[in-house]
Amino acid sequence: MKIAFQMDPIQSVNITADSSFRLAEEAQARGHELFFYSPDKLAFDEGRILAIGQSFTVQRVQGDHVALGPEEQVDLAEFDVVWLRQDPPFDMHYITSTHLLDRLRGKALVVNDPFWVRNYPEKLLVLDFPDLTPPTMIARDLATIKAFKARHGDVILKPLYGNGGAGVFRLDANDRNLTSLHELFTGFSREPLIVQKFLPDVSAGDKRVILVDGEAVGAINRVPAEGETRSNMHVGGRPEKIGLTERDLEICARIGPLLREKGQVFVGIDVIGTYLTEINVTSPTGIQELERFDGINVAEKIWQAIEAKL
Repeated sequence: MKIAFQMDPIQSVNITADSSFRLAEEAQARGHELFFYSPDKLAFDEGRILAIGQSFTVQRVQGDHVALGPEEQVDLAEFDVVWLRQDPPFDMHYITSTHLLDRLRGKALVVNDPFWVRNYPEKLLVLDFPDLTPPTMIARDLATIKAFKARHGDVILKPLYGNGGAGVFRLDANDRNLTSLHELFTGFSREPLIVQKFLPDVSAGDKRVILVDGEAVGAINRVPAEGETRSNMHVGGRPEKIGLTERDLEICARIGPLLREKGQVFVGIDVIGTYLTEINVTSPTGIQELERFDGINVAEKIWQAIEAKL
């Protein structure tokens, strides 16, 4: 098959952790042809969806992990699969790319399905499952957010469309910074904020469960660094081996059919204690850590699911 990756520069990825690199590596092993382009090189041109990029091959050699061909313009309708893999921010640039990739429907398989990536961003899809999630509010109005904090005392405040743990704050019952943080966030963004009741179980880790075509395949635990609330590996969280609990499987059984129906082939959900906190569909991570801990070839399972759809 011909596979295109819409992603951030492949030249600078961490080959021991990056999930897009692992997907490309597995695709290459299966005999598929690879093409890379960055999202700013995507274009609609008189009815065609075009991209300027380069064919490539990969190898697991630090500092020499990718060989790129000459730059060329391609028609993405001529590809079998297009991967939507650039990292957030989930801004209008990102959203526009999903609109353009939507136009490949019936021509190339876009993974994850861009229509539902656009409509199911990480912190919004969980709102469909209130019995699985901690108390949650999405708001911009300061008085409304203060009322939520007054009800729950200890809360997490974060940007609605943030990622990687950036801009995440814990505000306990004695905190006096909510107004200042609200001024900070609303000063540079028109987006709402999300507030959730703080879950003390995060000290034991924030579990990343990987689902492939709606089925749970395994999990890793991300433990916060000493003195840190956030467990994201981008900010020093430590990955650990962990199994799936009955509660994890219950959560996956509830959300899995919807993810499969909406074309979300590779999804990573976040579970703290017994609560679902995020459903990551834009650019999930965790494949390589899970493969190392459990010996599961997650990339193979993802490609098997894609090949079955074709």
